[in-house]
Amino acid sequence: MKLEKLIGGITANYIIGDTSIEITGINIDSRLIEEGHVFVAVKGTQTDGHVYIEKAIEKGASAIVCETIPANITDHITYIQVPNSEDIVGELATLYYDDPTSQLELVGVTGTNGKTTIATLLYNMFRKFGYKVGLISTVCNYIDNEPIPTSHTTPDPITLNKLLGRMANEGCKYVFMEVSSHSVSQKRIGGLKFAGGIFTNLTRDHLDYHKTVDNYLKAKKTFFDNLPKSAFALTNADDKNGLVMTQNTKAKVYSYSLRNLSDFKAKVLEDSFEGMLLEMDRKEICVQFIGRFNAYNVLAVYAAACLLGEKAEDVLLTLSTLCPVSGRFESLHSPKGYTAIIDYAHTPDALTNVLSTIQEVLKGKGKGNVITVVGAGGNRDKGKRPIMAQEAVKLSDKVIITSDNPRFEEPQDIINDMLAGLEKDQQRNVISIIDRKEAIKTACMLAQPGDAILVAGKGHENYQDIKGVKHHFDDKEVIKEIFANE
Repeated sequence: MKLEKLIGGITANYIIGDTSIEITGINIDSRLIEEGHVFVAVKGTQTDGHVYIEKAIEKGASAIVCETIPANITDHITYIQVPNSEDIVGELATLYYDDPTSQLELVGVTGTNGKTTIATLLYNMFRKFGYKVGLISTVCNYIDNEPIPTSHTTPDPITLNKLLGRMANEGCKYVFMEVSSHSVSQKRIGGLKFAGGIFTNLTRDHLDYHKTVDNYLKAKKTFFDNLPKSAFALTNADDKNGLVMTQNTKAKVYSYSLRNLSDFKAKVLEDSFEGMLLEMDRKEICVQFIGRFNAYNVLAVYAAACLLGEKAEDVLLTLSTLCPVSGRFESLHSPKGYTAIIDYAHTPDALTNVLSTIQEVLKGKGKGNVITVVGAGGNRDKGKRPIMAQEAVKLSDKVIITSDNPRFEEPQDIINDMLAGLEKDQQRNVISIIDRKEAIKTACMLAQPGDAILVAGKGHENYQDIKGVKHHFDDKEVIKEIFANE
């Protein structure tokens, strides 16, 4: 591609050099630059790309997009000065990879909880309908059945467009994508055209980055503000922020609800640790998902599939065959007669949702205690730690506070932050064990037939991040090992 074609659609303040040169790639990471690439110098949260301009040139970059042209310019290099490189990198990537979202239907899912479940279920459902489908998720990216490992909920704009370009070239008709608040505020989804957007809920999360709940809300809302007229915006009418999200969108707005008047409605008729009986749009359906929060997820999937043009009866039939996403309210049954539940819950609200569900199921059985194993991540929002301990104690009979991903913090310091949220009388049924494996073992030793153990916080993650090193650790593996020896 000619450089002049690549930059034809952007506003440039100043250009030095030849724009007729051939471009072989585009990147924001100087380490990945190859001969003939364009290097886009972005001022990021951790580092300023302008510092690496010389390094990018040394590695073969033939053009530089930047906000400040270096004092010392290099011969035969083209410099394009722009007002804000972060704003335009998505547009450049979209153009370079042949505008992939014009060739497929891209649906984004945003909110605090439920993103992974909804995106993954839509991906699985549309594959069952016979389409080639892409998935961009926290757990893994997929091009139909080919896994593409990931390290971010939403990749950087160049990686994202490259991935979407592959999906389009390989014939994917639909792509379902988690849209994180970070990706919106960092312009990672700039230049993409969405066919639809889904809002799940909004509770306290990522305040280490966004600083306030209001900033967090605004980041999510910006996604809906930027949806085109041709798209749908599907929102949770039972969340207090549900209608706020869509109030300025150009997209056609639809709502889903368990409690309020809405376009798509469902009701939980029965629930157990094996699944739920739902009434959805006046039809009964058995699903393999547990809990009211999952009823919302399943309803959102149903609504989105219908809005994408699938027949309601086909959607309901397929929903009944779908299985839970790994690490999302995944239940394992002990030979001793108790149930262990693994869940990714890492916010106070998610923890409350999961524990409330467990309490509801146990109440229906008329017996059983709840034992919760929970921790909090290091180098993340400290404000939620005492709240998570409070929620765990409120809805559990016994609580074991343990290590999660301490990262560069001391595990005991994190545990102390959690314990600080408890009154003396609340601490009677709380113990702390730093070693997560020992904490899970202790919970299993304490459990009696009919009890439920919740192991919260890690879900699908199969590692512990300690001092910058990822050590293999899988909650499910630990539990299965314990069960095998009971």
